[in-house]
Amino acid sequence: MNFTKSIFYFLSLVILFSCSNKDEKIDFTFLQLNDVYEIAPIQGGEYGGMARVETIHKELIVENKNTMLFMAGDFLNPSLLGTIKVDGERVRGKQMIEVMNAMNFDLVAFGNHEFDVSQKDLQKRLNESNFSWISANVKLKTKEAAVPFYKERNGHKEHVGETFIKELTDADGTKIKIGFISVCIPSNPKGYVEYGNMFVKARASYASLKDSVDVVFGLTHVSLEDDKRIAEIIPDLPLIMGGHEHTNSNDLVGNVQISKADANAKTVYIHKISFDKKTKKTIVKSELKEINSAIIPDEKVAKIVDKWQSILNLKINEIIKNPNEVIFNAKTPLDGRDTPIRSVQTNLGKIITRAMSFGYNDKVDCALVNGGSIRIDDQLSGNLTAVDIFRVLPYGGDVLKVEIKGSLLKRVLDYGVKAAGTGAYLQRYNAEIVDGKWSINNKLLNENKVYKVAFSDYLLKGFDIPFLSDKNDYVISIYKPLKSEISFDIRKSVISYLKTLQ
Repeated sequence: MNFTKSIFYFLSLVILFSCSNKDEKIDFTFLQLNDVYEIAPIQGGEYGGMARVETIHKELIVENKNTMLFMAGDFLNPSLLGTIKVDGERVRGKQMIEVMNAMNFDLVAFGNHEFDVSQKDLQKRLNESNFSWISANVKLKTKEAAVPFYKERNGHKEHVGETFIKELTDADGTKIKIGFISVCIPSNPKGYVEYGNMFVKARASYASLKDSVDVVFGLTHVSLEDDKRIAEIIPDLPLIMGGHEHTNSNDLVGNVQISKADANAKTVYIHKISFDKKTKKTIVKSELKEINSAIIPDEKVAKIVDKWQSILNLKINEIIKNPNEVIFNAKTPLDGRDTPIRSVQTNLGKIITRAMSFGYNDKVDCALVNGGSIRIDDQLSGNLTAVDIFRVLPYGGDVLKVEIKGSLLKRVLDYGVKAAGTGAYLQRYNAEIVDGKWSINNKLLNENKVYKVAFSDYLLKGFDIPFLSDKNDYVISIYKPLKSEISFDIRKSVISYLKTLQ
């Protein structure tokens, strides 16, 4: 009898201890995306696709109801769909908001590309969104003062918070409050945006939040170096979910984990987190998950994606047939990211300008395009389709054959070099600096000679290079291609050229 009582007592202690221990811990999951511009799969359908991401999202919710879905900035722009017109109005990220609403995103951070769109369009996207936004350092600039961005519905304004709090409840009733802070890199100055100091605002928002919650996480859109500095300033953040670089990374600064997934949902991060209320210890176990064709798309989200893709294909078919045909396999990634394409000669820039010359049967001396025309802000690899080229050059436009005096050409080339870091930087073909002097088609530039140059039509409008236009006396002649010629649209030139390389 005493033995039975002893066993009963021992088992009671075990059960009591187990329950007590469990009551102190709660597990939850974060699904992180960042820098997503395309709702459909990319690279010939091999990678990405928001409907595939939603399949993973739903699986995680089944596994743990305390699953949250995040976007660490950059999703309204740039995208090919965003540039087209529907009912007379450019889409400007409307497709992304519709998809993200269907996926029930929990929280999103502002990225620098959110401010590519006008204040009017951004306000529409905010109003349309069903999820929460966060930022400590970006504000709406008004005549009176800088105020928080907001959603407006039925005349009621709901301000974007500098911080965000979510209460989670475990199956056994255990509750915790988790908080989030967010800052955005000030790399896209716009008249309607005021940027506060990232580090000052990150520290201040953390200080205002930490005593109200059990644990604080970061959701940022800054450079990796800036994230590392934030981790040094706020060493108690278990995890910073970041964006901006477009390539996956996972770094530790002290005890702070900084995770970034690949752009366009080629990968996502799954963070499985355990928080101990007694010890206040947070354990983060992270998996970089590839989003590929092996994942069956979620039907609900796929219907929305298909609707928008049908609209897009109709527009593209007006210019080129078979837009989903694989035209090239990029074994080496083609670099169209904003910073390189506006600062140095990249392999993608060389292909585009080489194709511009190809469009005129190489009967031009050189070819030039402004880096700002290349809007993909990503690297392309694997199988490429015509749609991918439209993503690279969403605005299209003629390739003009221009006869130009050598002295003006030199001035244009010099200006392009000095414009490094801006959209006016020139990607070039057959125009190189050799021993400090310009060489055109392997010969020293002659300022008195008249050259035939393939220009993107945008450059001849004088927006990026003020003195380059059809009104300049040293622009001798301009040939505008016929609709039947591949130079009629720069994208047709690139597609046609790439097909010759297969």
